[in-house]
Amino acid sequence: MRRYVLISAIAIALATLSSVAAAKSAYKSFRVAIYVTVDATHRLEDPKVLEAEYRRISAQVRFDKVYLETYRSGEFADEAALETLKRFFTRHGIAVSGGIAFSAPGRGAQFVTLDYESPHDREICRRAVQLAARHFNEIILDDFFFYSTKSEADIAAKGNRSWTQYRLQKMREVAEDLVLKTARTVNPRVKVIIKYPNWYEHYQALGYDLDVEAKRFDAIYTGTETRDPEFTDQHLQQYESYLIFRYLSNVRPDGGDRGGWVDTYGTRYVDRYAEQLWDTLFAKAPEITLFNWSDLASMRALRPGERTWSAETTSFDWDAMLRSSGASPQVGPAGWASAAGYALRQVDRFLGRLGKPIGIASYKPYQSSGEDFLQDYLGNVGIPIELTPDFPTEAPLVLLTESARQDPGIVAKIERQLVAGKSVVITSGLLHALQGHGIESIVELEDTGQSVSIHDFLGAFGAGGGAVLNGPGGQPQSIAFPEIRYFTNDAWPLVRGVSEAYGVPILLMDRYSRGTLYVLDIPDNPGDLYELPQSVLRTLRGYLQADFPVRIDAPALVSLFAYDNGTFIVESFRDEPTSVGVSVAGVRTVLTDLVTGERVAASQPAAAGARRFGLPQAPRTTFSIEVPPHSYRVFGVQ
Repeated sequence: MRRYVLISAIAIALATLSSVAAAKSAYKSFRVAIYVTVDATHRLEDPKVLEAEYRRISAQVRFDKVYLETYRSGEFADEAALETLKRFFTRHGIAVSGGIAFSAPGRGAQFVTLDYESPHDREICRRAVQLAARHFNEIILDDFFFYSTKSEADIAAKGNRSWTQYRLQKMREVAEDLVLKTARTVNPRVKVIIKYPNWYEHYQALGYDLDVEAKRFDAIYTGTETRDPEFTDQHLQQYESYLIFRYLSNVRPDGGDRGGWVDTYGTRYVDRYAEQLWDTLFAKAPEITLFNWSDLASMRALRPGERTWSAETTSFDWDAMLRSSGASPQVGPAGWASAAGYALRQVDRFLGRLGKPIGIASYKPYQSSGEDFLQDYLGNVGIPIELTPDFPTEAPLVLLTESARQDPGIVAKIERQLVAGKSVVITSGLLHALQGHGIESIVELEDTGQSVSIHDFLGAFGAGGGAVLNGPGGQPQSIAFPEIRYFTNDAWPLVRGVSEAYGVPILLMDRYSRGTLYVLDIPDNPGDLYELPQSVLRTLRGYLQADFPVRIDAPALVSLFAYDNGTFIVESFRDEPTSVGVSVAGVRTVLTDLVTGERVAASQPAAAGARRFGLPQAPRTTFSIEVPPHSYRVFGVQ
């Protein structure tokens, strides 16, 4: 027993040294970590393999830290090997922390969690935590700390509760008793970080708790891997790599969101991997973790994938990446680490010049879901979003989707905003959810439960025919929208869709007290937002971002990232070059490209005579820029 205590004391002392080994980051604006799964720790027990793989990765991407995993899917790391690896990385100036993936042996491609009603699985959890805490002062939980089993014991323990209620309560107990108390008993100095996955709409159903659990851990981490937006079963849109980090940063506004996490999977072209890294850092993540060591160390040559835009000069320049990859006979061909290194070096040049991210305030209460990931789709049509778990009372305009229905006081909060002279945008999904629950006290609208197939669009402010918004190229394809009925002259359609002499409002407004309520009709398939004509998107942005410092005029799949110091990024996820109009508040003269130094003169002088709701508006200046395929451009306003 005395020998065991001595070994533990030595391990903790070494953990202290390793956690501070890399005081100076390899990059100016962020840190880079690599996650080493438990199977890799076994492979790296061979000193020759360790040296070769370290040489290959470090020649292609600089990194500050590694997370050494101690348990995954029934497999534990070797204690002596962990200490050897810690000494190796510390000697090379790399900080070392621990990692745990609380997964059970899987069923093929289907993930299985530990069963926390099983004494056997609870002991596995406790043992994994003890092992990690003996060797590290910091531990990160990979995103398997959820609960998916439905064993006989689970069913009996759940009783009459819903699975969501049962799992939330059970995982709070597991977090406190099995993880945090166990870790701190072994090592009183240990800090435990919980990483949350990319499927934030569904957290609560599997026991992930952003309200109580996220604040009990010393810090949290964000899964920003979005992979391919089409060949996925999770509705992962490109903008989510930015939005989810902003959301979890607002869950822990104390700076407790330590970083974003990206993997190499599910992409059809190499630019998609780089986009995830960029968008995570555009959200101002202080650290980014690359998952995982084995993928980065693989000797398999990286392939460019389906790059139909390969003749264009893009932000991810394949040839330039190859030239800078560090590939050699000793290191091997360019791999995923080369792509990461190239992408990270690019954005490190200007991230420090960006201010704090800003966007339209959108409220998503704790433990809520509805209109799955809709804010990500809106971000992909150029509407910047700042997602928050707390109602943003101070915001001049608040966007509320169906998930806001989980707040029992939401109608009263909407009314208070309107009485205060502010604007509230509710989606058709939220309107449907609030029917019969008090929204009628503000506006009498009806979601009929039917849909209308729309193929023409008109814009107008008041009575009259309105302007055709179909844009060039003829009649758009038909898009199914929920039918919303309203009373003429009580509410007014600002954008309406028409099909065979019948119309439905796409954006509806109603005045209440000193404020304005908008209803945004969302297509039955939210992906059809990408099919809206550019003129429709321009009109929607004009109302939703009327007073926003910057807005864009672009087709879908062009996103805007804005900051509070007058800087902004326009990023295109399109396969072809795109012309983008930029509208900036105030009388401005030039935009400065923060990467190239190019100065862009105004294409239109400030429009001082513009009117909205019949009232004169503050002037705005318009610029025209070109954005290559799958590329970003960064500007400062002067």
